[in-house]
Amino acid sequence: MLAGSADNLTDALETVVAADPELQLSFPSADRDISVRDLAAASRTAAVALVGRGVEGGDRIGVLSRNSPEFLVALFAAVGAGAAACPLPLPTSAGDLSGYASRLSGIIAAAGIGRVLVDDRLGAVASRLAGALTGVELIPVGSLALGAAAGGSARLPTVEPDELAVVQFTSGSTAAPKGVRLTHRNVLAGLVAIATGIDIRPGEDSGGLWLPLFHDMGLFGTLAGTFAGIDMAVWSPGAFVKDPARWLRQFADRGATISPAPSFGYEALAESVPRAEVGRFDLSRWRVALNGAEPIPMAGLDGFLDHFAPAGFAPAAMMPVYGMAEATLAVTFPPLGRAPTALWVDRDRLGAGGVAVEVARDDRRARGLPALGRPVRAVRVRVVDEHGKEVADHEVGEIEIAGDPVTAGYLTAPGAPPAPRPDPDGWLGTGDLGFQHAGELYVTGRRKEMIIVRGVNFYPEDAESVIRDAPGLHRRRCVAFADTSADGAERITVVGESALEDPADRARLAADLHTAVSVELGLPDVLVHLVGPDDLPRTSSGKFQRLAARELTRPAAGRDA
Repeated sequence: MLAGSADNLTDALETVVAADPELQLSFPSADRDISVRDLAAASRTAAVALVGRGVEGGDRIGVLSRNSPEFLVALFAAVGAGAAACPLPLPTSAGDLSGYASRLSGIIAAAGIGRVLVDDRLGAVASRLAGALTGVELIPVGSLALGAAAGGSARLPTVEPDELAVVQFTSGSTAAPKGVRLTHRNVLAGLVAIATGIDIRPGEDSGGLWLPLFHDMGLFGTLAGTFAGIDMAVWSPGAFVKDPARWLRQFADRGATISPAPSFGYEALAESVPRAEVGRFDLSRWRVALNGAEPIPMAGLDGFLDHFAPAGFAPAAMMPVYGMAEATLAVTFPPLGRAPTALWVDRDRLGAGGVAVEVARDDRRARGLPALGRPVRAVRVRVVDEHGKEVADHEVGEIEIAGDPVTAGYLTAPGAPPAPRPDPDGWLGTGDLGFQHAGELYVTGRRKEMIIVRGVNFYPEDAESVIRDAPGLHRRRCVAFADTSADGAERITVVGESALEDPADRARLAADLHTAVSVELGLPDVLVHLVGPDDLPRTSSGKFQRLAARELTRPAAGRDA
């Protein structure tokens, strides 16, 4: 790791420049490249301009940009000026600007952001936001080069390792987004953990990804590769979503060896490339395919491996992992060179008894859980009960993390409920449930998403896995969550996407889904709603927002099956 001994992100970048000034960051969707030398020079100039504008240590500066060189220039400019960079999400569509402005206002209030650095190519978005974000200065990144002359005599501050570097807003899959406070020490430790965990090899490896840079997997994945000394290619999320097969072709043609994505991304690739065309791809150089950021269904994982075997994709390249923004991304990695393995457990005992009892894979009650490996460098993991006591192997509890890359806490909007903080020993609750077996971690679900019906616990995946392959369901997309009927009785509600238009066809699909879930889980009261393709709400990383999906079932939504 070239930048492993640096004290802050600016020094880390300079270390990379000294080792290989021509190391490239490519943005194929924008047809633009930047070397680390030019990135360091541009961000240094911009940092001087920010100090000339009155930016001080401890300030928090928003970064609003597409996947482009401007994003990284803005980020390194902010930290170079002694401030903390706060990556901000982009609007999901042109029609979402009013709601987007409201969400962005909440994030800005939570982080105490007074200035936002804006990609010059987002002029239309910036002009719409200018009137909505009162008291916030919007600064085009390009203008900082011109403004540097005015602040040319400004001195950049010395930034200490424990100063705030990044406020990374969580994706909000189960709650309102909150800002994860990450120091320079946290970030650098996290990047070293990623680089060593997958053994990044300068001169042999190159990386590529399509996730947004404002998301933790996109940002820290890009920085981990760059700071380890390998070229990185960063596509736009839109380029991947519009044509996953084209992205895969470009990734393979570059000879890239490392890429991270959520599970749905790998499923999208398998769906987009017809089986008859798989042999036209050469994926033999793809050495590490990190798979994380959401629950990993074994069916999707196995399907990808089977589908792309003719393209030379090696099963050992697929790495199901566990991570989160709170750990500067990486928490557990499986060993390199091992094909994905799973533990098949009794679904009923897992939910109702909180214990993982192994069963045969073909058992009717079997639920496959991928092994997510052991803690990465400088991270500790444990599983505890509701009293904070560590549980035995195979017992389900809340996953807690500690270590150098782990946050000291969150920033939340004024008036919001207090966010959790690490305990005096540094342990932070993740809100995820799981268990350990033979030293490896297995994640079973989110505590807030647990479904309780008549005193019995069910995981959303218990219902979703039963119906995901039902004919008529759009791209296997469905979510399940706890709900109550008009008389207050507990029940499970399932919302599925479907492109079916005929009312009779939709009614039959809804009835089939109802029967499948009721029979499999032994619950007579199951409510089914069908919505259109792409209607299920997702987070910035693409995870389905199960709790937000409740809004689609309200009568006003008009989408009842």
